[in-house]
Amino acid sequence: MTTTEPISLDPTRTAVANVHWQHDIVTAHGAFAPFFAESVRRHGVIDTTRGLVETFRTAGALVAWARAAFQPGYPELILNTGLNHAIKDLGALIDGSPGAQIIPELTPGDDEPVVSHPGTSAFPNTALDAILRRRQIDTVLFTGVATNVTVEGTARDAVNLGYNVILVSDACAAATDEAHEATLATFSLLGKVASGADIQRALQRHTDGQDATLTASPALA
Repeated sequence: MTTTEPISLDPTRTAVANVHWQHDIVTAHGAFAPFFAESVRRHGVIDTTRGLVETFRTAGALVAWARAAFQPGYPELILNTGLNHAIKDLGALIDGSPGAQIIPELTPGDDEPVVSHPGTSAFPNTALDAILRRRQIDTVLFTGVATNVTVEGTARDAVNLGYNVILVSDACAAATDEAHEATLATFSLLGKVASGADIQRALQRHTDGQDATLTASPALA
C-alpha cells in the first residue's frame, strides 16, 4: 500500500531512533556478518544513516540509539526463538565487548541517549518512551538492522504507543532484499515509508521557514 499523505516534520517534535548499528550485526567481521554485512555494504545504508543523523543534529532534533547487549552467560536472554539461540551460539553482543559497540561511523553524541535491550523491540524495560515523551516527541523515524526484526518490532511498538512513525527505506537493511521490501510494504499500513533524501529535504525546508512536508515515494509500493 502506497500513501501520498503529506508528512509534516517539526524537528523540535521529531526524533530519529537508530537501531542496532553494532559491530556484531553490521560489519564484515561481526558475528552476524553472513546475514547482514553484504546487504549493509551493497545498499550504502551506513552512509545514508550518517547523513541523516548529521542533518538531525544540525536541525536540533533528538537523535537516539538502541543496542542489543547481554551479560556474560546470557542470563537475560530467553531461548524461545532461533534468533536468540543464534546470539548465544555465536557468543555475540556481550555488553562491553567490541562486537556490542556501535560502529565508529555512527558514534552517538555525548548528549544522545543510548538504550540497551535484550529483545526485538527497544521499548520494553528501557527508558526510550520516557525519553521521547520528556522531549514532547510525536514523530519517530527509524534506521537500522534488521528491517524485518528489531527495526520493525520497535517501530510497531512506537505505533502502539501513539507515535507517528516513519521507516527510512534506504537507512535500513535486512538479510535479503525481499525481506526488507516486504517489511516496507507491510508497514505502510501502520506508518509512513520515506527515503533519507526526502527526510533531509523536509527538515531543510522547515529550517528555511517553508512548509516541511514530504510525500512517500510511489516506488515504495
